Amino acid sequence: MVCARCIKSVTGIFRSVDTDLKNIKLGVAEVEAELSQRNLETVKRLLEEEGFELIDDNKMKLVESIKNLIVELVHYKDLEEMKENLSDYLSKQLHKDYTYLTNLFSSIEETTIEQYFILQKIEKVKEWLVYDQLTLSEMAYKLGYSSVAHLSGQFKKITGFTPSQFKKLKDHNRTKLEDI
Repeated sequence: MVCARCIKSVTGIFRSVDTDLKNIKLGVAEVEAELSQRNLETVKRLLEEEGFELIDDNKMKLVESIKNLIVELVHYKDLEEMKENLSDYLSKQLHKDYTYLTNLFSSIEETTIEQYFILQKIEKVKEWLVYDQLTLSEMAYKLGYSSVAHLSGQFKKITGFTPSQFKKLKDHNRTKLEDI
């Protein structure tokens, strides 16, 4: 879940089986009481119909937590205010050794945490470019890049376009966050 509509949809699904949610936020829904097997199967089916997935494996939950923290960090917070590097941030938030986190993430997602982080930042740049919200300097600063050249180089490497070329495209090839 990455938006208010997603949260509303998931909340509706749990209400349809008369289950109250204790907490719902990016990627996590906590229920007040344990679901019956029948209700669990219904929730799983309804979630899948809406394009969501019920994750009950602890390792998969941890990988989803990593992804959710990165999405939240890139899309909803200011990276320029971050006082620690990504590895320390994830380790602290998840109370796990970063080596364990990165090995687990890579084995399940077939990409590194760092690459996932870069892809999220590039999607944020695409959004800003489409909506013409910030200058490249402001984007580089907000996303923690050392320079505009570093941001532009990484953008071209990932998309095949410079930021200005991308901005001129009619079809901006934005990737849904859940598909990254």
